[in-house]
Amino acid sequence: MLQKIGQLVGVGVVAGVLVAALALPAVGGLGITARNVATGFLNMPSELETPPPPERSVIYDRDGEVIAEIYDQNREVVALDKMAPVMRDAIIAIEDSSFYEHGGIDIAGTFRAAIRTISGNVEGGSSITQQYVKNVLVESADSQAEQEEARETTLGRKVRELRYAIALEQRMSKDEILEGYLNIAYFGDGAYGAESAAQHFFGVSADELTLPQAATLAGTVRYPYLYNPRLNPDAAQHRRDVVLDRMAETGKITKAEAEEAKATELGLDVSSPSNGCMPSKQPFFCDFVVQEIEQNPRYGETETERARWLRTAGLQIHTTLDIDMQNAAQKAVDEWVPRKNKSRKVGAEVLLEPGTGEIRAMAQSRNYGPDETKLGMTSINFTADAHHGGSTGFQAGSTFKPFTLAAALKQGKEFSTSYSTGNTTTITGQRNCQGERLAPWTVSNAGDTKGSSTNNMVSGTKGSVNTYFASLQADVGLCNVIEMAETLGVHRADGTSFDNERTQANNSFTLGSEEVSPLTMATAYATFASRGVYCEPQAIDKIVDEHAGKTIDVKRNCERVISKDVADGVSYLLQQTFKGGTTTGLEIGRPAAAKTGTTDGSASAWFAGYTPNLVGTVFVGDPRGPQNYPLRNVTLGGRYYSVVYGATIPGPIWQQTMTEATDELSAKDFPSPPSKFGSTSGPPPQNDDEEQNADAAANTGEDGVPDVLGMTADEAVRRLEAAGFQPNVSSTQVRSEHPADTVGAVNPEPGTGLPEGATVNVFLSNGGGGGAGGGDDGGDPFGDWGPPGWGGDEPGRGRDD
Repeated sequence: MLQKIGQLVGVGVVAGVLVAALALPAVGGLGITARNVATGFLNMPSELETPPPPERSVIYDRDGEVIAEIYDQNREVVALDKMAPVMRDAIIAIEDSSFYEHGGIDIAGTFRAAIRTISGNVEGGSSITQQYVKNVLVESADSQAEQEEARETTLGRKVRELRYAIALEQRMSKDEILEGYLNIAYFGDGAYGAESAAQHFFGVSADELTLPQAATLAGTVRYPYLYNPRLNPDAAQHRRDVVLDRMAETGKITKAEAEEAKATELGLDVSSPSNGCMPSKQPFFCDFVVQEIEQNPRYGETETERARWLRTAGLQIHTTLDIDMQNAAQKAVDEWVPRKNKSRKVGAEVLLEPGTGEIRAMAQSRNYGPDETKLGMTSINFTADAHHGGSTGFQAGSTFKPFTLAAALKQGKEFSTSYSTGNTTTITGQRNCQGERLAPWTVSNAGDTKGSSTNNMVSGTKGSVNTYFASLQADVGLCNVIEMAETLGVHRADGTSFDNERTQANNSFTLGSEEVSPLTMATAYATFASRGVYCEPQAIDKIVDEHAGKTIDVKRNCERVISKDVADGVSYLLQQTFKGGTTTGLEIGRPAAAKTGTTDGSASAWFAGYTPNLVGTVFVGDPRGPQNYPLRNVTLGGRYYSVVYGATIPGPIWQQTMTEATDELSAKDFPSPPSKFGSTSGPPPQNDDEEQNADAAANTGEDGVPDVLGMTADEAVRRLEAAGFQPNVSSTQVRSEHPADTVGAVNPEPGTGLPEGATVNVFLSNGGGGGAGGGDDGGDPFGDWGPPGWGGDEPGRGRDD
């Protein structure tokens, strides 16, 4: 300790004299002597914090593969022993050959600076330690003013650097200073630090640098632009040769080695790491992670602080993304709704794990980019809320109906709860959450929905009967349905709550007339899948901040919000949609529950479904405004659709994704329906008049869907087209009593009355025998399901399937 103090005083006295030489020309007229300056120099503040330099942060998927890199400066900090010895020798030879001998100040260089200063040229020869000090001051500046002060060409700045350099030599070893310098120095072309420079210019790590490569990099530090090997190769090569000669002069290499190295070409292999989400293969998930960090107060007091932390702290951000599931979702979305489709429709899908809230995939049929005018490009994440870089949401149609089921079951209503509503019913007496009475609401069914018959929860859910759900909502209470949706985490994508004038006046809440995001719907359905446990959606697993020496483990925010019985009851009802209901033909080979949704006039279409261990939600619509640009008379993926419903495009996207995404997950069964909710059978028998009326509605004779069961695909297509319909042959085969590769089922079923030009989905048989749904409908795979009924996004009107 005494030896270090003595060294400090000795060097300090010499430094004071040098400072006097630098300063006296400017202050000599004031009668200040060299002795006074030297004494004052030693009394100057000398403590300099040396935080890690700004470093790029990396976002990883759940398997540790890189999703994206985010940075202000392209830098990767490495230890000195991870840099080739020739790199260390080269930088010392050209920048500070006496680095290991002096105490922080290059005496000869500073004397030369003094002479130049006396001549009027304010310049100083800086040691590596002094250069390190200057870079630390620049990089740690919190404002533009502090950065300018650290870079200013004044005697005051030089004096401060000298004092800090001397103190730093007493606190840090030479190797520590050299390591810090080689990691903070700018090597040009956007590369900071030796590691990033080696990767950028030569495609190697710093520990793999050859002699000529190291000399090239060392030569750039003095004037990074002038000696930029990519932009100015001749100047860079000349500077490299100067470094090699200097290494020979200092004895680090022989003259022969220098000449051999000088005879080589620069041999550049220039590459730059991607920066930000745009180059990422998972750009929208990347953007969601960035938004989560920048918007969440847990990561900093202000958004500016959080953004800087993300881009400078060298974070290792481990996320929940499953790359296989992501690829499955992206493939399906792109196939059914191509990115550059001329109708400008978009498909978006979210996969979520029940019980944890971990987001497994975020896919949409758009390229990521800022120019919204380019076909197929957007920076908006249509799977997320506006707060996370998403849109203001889309009306979700009948995917809202399960919230009414949950509210009814919570009140103790049984599956047999029945209403005879007819094709049209008028709901009166509804009150909102403020107790205000709402105007009468007339809601209708259409197609072959058997509105004249009596429906209970099973048949009403299976056929998505709007008049049934309107009656159920009135019975349960509109406010109770709204509160149940909120309990399940449902909220408007624009950030407003349901406690607003529009929602509170919305009779048709159960038909999905609120704008929400696919992520919100996936989270709500995940609560059913996890038997009543709501988990906040989570994209980040942990963040490793080596600069701060800590790891932030992101805890799962889960809580029970409804009982197991209520959740299991809803799951049972939604499983029935595959048994002759609206999702028939969209099975995935394992137990699943699902609901379709199509808003008024086919403005947008949805499909939300789940297994006990994975949830998928799909939205298809037009971001320009679904009501103005509906899903009618559109061509997507080479297929023409006169009208699109939830089972037409969103359903196949979900089916294709989930079949692949669940391949490595265990095939779990749902719990049995709780006995407390009574019988799981359909509604009570109709009287003869009701049966005749229903049959008449379903059998439209020549105007209905022709019976093409058992035909080949080509024959069926010709027959359907001749009848005025638009056939859509699905790639999914179903179990059927008909021979393999012949038509095993159609959706809607034969005899259904549809308008001319309507789409009829055709499913080929796999020859497996039995009903297509694998359920209890025997040889009639579609049971009592018909074409889309009326429902949706305006009071009383709204297509739905």
